[in-house]
Amino acid sequence: MNHLATKECVMDSNTTQLDALCQEIRERACTGEFDNQAYVSQDIIEKLKQIGVYRALVPKRFGGNEWSPKQFCELIEQLSKADGSVGWVASFGMSPAYLGSLPEATLEQLYKDSPDIVFAGGIFPPQPAEITDDGVVVSGRWKFSSGCMGADIVGVGISPQKDNEAQGLPRMAVMPANKAHIDMTWDTVGLKGTGSHDLVVKDVLVAKEWTFVRGEPSKLPEPFFKYPSLSLATQVLTVVGIGVAAAAIEEFQKLAPGKSSITGGAEIASRPVTQYEFAQAEAEFKAARVWFYDTMQIVWNEVVAGRTPSAEQISDMRLSCTHVARVCARVTRKIQMLAGMTAIYTHNPFSRFVNDTNVVTQHAFMGDATLQNAGLVSFGMKPAPGYL
Repeated sequence: MNHLATKECVMDSNTTQLDALCQEIRERACTGEFDNQAYVSQDIIEKLKQIGVYRALVPKRFGGNEWSPKQFCELIEQLSKADGSVGWVASFGMSPAYLGSLPEATLEQLYKDSPDIVFAGGIFPPQPAEITDDGVVVSGRWKFSSGCMGADIVGVGISPQKDNEAQGLPRMAVMPANKAHIDMTWDTVGLKGTGSHDLVVKDVLVAKEWTFVRGEPSKLPEPFFKYPSLSLATQVLTVVGIGVAAAAIEEFQKLAPGKSSITGGAEIASRPVTQYEFAQAEAEFKAARVWFYDTMQIVWNEVVAGRTPSAEQISDMRLSCTHVARVCARVTRKIQMLAGMTAIYTHNPFSRFVNDTNVVTQHAFMGDATLQNAGLVSFGMKPAPGYL
C-alpha cells in the first residue's frame, strides 16, 4: 500500500471512530445522563482522549498532533452537534495555548508519559498566594472549572504575595487534580453536563516552574504558539454554539416533513410561514459560521507565514465569535418556535438546544464589551486590555 493510500485509511478510520462516538454521545445525552449528574462521564472523557481531542494541539515533539486552530474547532463542532456539554468539555483540549507558557522543561515532564492530558482551570478571582523558597502556597475557591470532574491536572488563578504586597500580574498555578477538592455547585439552565463546579484548594505548595502568567506569550517555536491565545479561548467555546445550532437545524429538517398540528393543520414543512422562517434562519446561521472560520484562517495564514496578525484581523475574530454565538441562540429559539408545543417540554431536544446556545452567549468572552472594543478598533482607537 502506498503512502497516500495509508494516510487515507487512517483518516477513514478516525472518521468512523468519531462518528461512532458522536452517535453514542447523542444517545446518552438524550437520556439526560450528563445533565442529571452535572458532568460528562469518565468513559466519554477516555474516548475523547482516544480520538485525539487532548493531543490535537500539543506539539509533535511532545507526542501531539499539532493541528491548526481551525481543524480543532471543526472537531469540537462535530462533538457539540452530538451534545453541547461534551463539546464544551472537549474544547479545553486547547489547553496547550495556556500551558505553553510554562517552562519547556516543565512541559517535557508534563507530557513525558502521554500527550493526552486533560486540563481544567479556575482563574477568577485570583487568590492571594504566599511565596516561599520552594514555590507558592495556594489556597482558595474558584468558580466555573468546566470539565474538572475528568481532569488530570488543574490550574487556579493566584496573585503571589510577599510581605503582604501583591507581586505582578495574576498567575496560574498548575497541580495534579487530586490536590483540589471539587464542590459540585453547577446548577444551570443549560450546558448542565459541563460540570463547571468550584475548585477548592487548601495549602498546596506549587513549585514556581509549575506557574505561568495567564496570556503571557509562549516561548515555544511552533506556529500555534504565535496564534492569539485569548482569541482561541473564545473560539473553542463559540464553536460549541455553532455545533448545537447545526444539530437543531438537522433535527428540524427531520421533524418538519412528518409532523402535523394537533389541531389538524398541515404538516409543518408544508406551511409557507415555516418555509420562509426556516430558510431565513438557515441563511443567517450559515453566513455567520463561514465568517467565523474565515477570520480564523486569515490569522492562521499570517502566523504560518511568519507575520504578525494585525489588530483588525484579531478584532474580526473576536467580533465574529460574539456575532455567531448570538445568531446561533436566535436560530435555535426560532426553530423551537417552529417545532410547535411539544418543543417546550424540558427533555425535548429543542429545549436543550435553546438553553445550551443561550448559555454560550452569557460567557464573558462573548459579552457586549466585545462589540464596544470591536468598534474602537474599527475607528483606529485602542481597545481594552485583554481584547486582542
